[in-house]
Amino acid sequence: MLLAFDVGNTNIALGVFRDGKLVQNWRMNTDNNKSADEYGMVVNQLFGYEGLSIRDVKDVIISTVVPSILYTLQHLSVKYFGKRALVIGPDIRTGLTVKYDNPGQVGSDRIVNTVAALTRYGGPLIVVDMGTATTFCAATEKWEYLGGSIAPGLKISSDALFEKTAKLTRVELEEPGRVICRNTVESMQSGLIYGHMGMIDYIIGRMKKELLEHGPFERPVRVVATGGMSGLIESGVECIDTVDKLLTLEGLQYIYEKNRADGK
Repeated sequence: MLLAFDVGNTNIALGVFRDGKLVQNWRMNTDNNKSADEYGMVVNQLFGYEGLSIRDVKDVIISTVVPSILYTLQHLSVKYFGKRALVIGPDIRTGLTVKYDNPGQVGSDRIVNTVAALTRYGGPLIVVDMGTATTFCAATEKWEYLGGSIAPGLKISSDALFEKTAKLTRVELEEPGRVICRNTVESMQSGLIYGHMGMIDYIIGRMKKELLEHGPFERPVRVVATGGMSGLIESGVECIDTVDKLLTLEGLQYIYEKNRADGK
């Protein structure tokens, strides 16, 4: 089996693949203070609950946007699985031609998402990942990663309102059903959620126009959304074609297979 770690600023997603198929996945809080042994015990418990054995894990792959956790998970991989983990980085084969000014600056999650989306849906496409940050990535049908945008995510925006204002409280991230609201809680929910929807609509609209400058393409630009907030936002925008919550984990499996085939 392959164990995949997708480490974000807020959560870690774990996925177990057998013969290329995702058989189970979990989410846990990202905690810089946890040791390799503590993470190992959590993984062992999750496996046991699902009737899986960590002895069946033959390889480990890691994508992280939190550098401080990388050593911990690498140590976990060696100690608990006897394997040196494959880490997403500049030396990993992805099939993408990265057009960034400095390709090494592109977050590993953005690369993995783009590989997964191109593999599953083809290009041209835009990938929107709604997590701690909301990121936008554009790619052509020739697997050219053109770049994108990064914006504060819903939770960051909500926390900023609470922390930087004297009278505003922390609110649940849910739709109030209207934008002309009659109480403070719903007014904040309206501004946060509908404002985020508007931002996504606008950025994707502009990205589609700029992406077409790299055409012509044989088919329309497809928009794929992923991330923890994608379900909430997708209901209020018309620009998203597909929501794929497991996109990043699937992308790790695709990249693993490519690097294994290439002898890495």
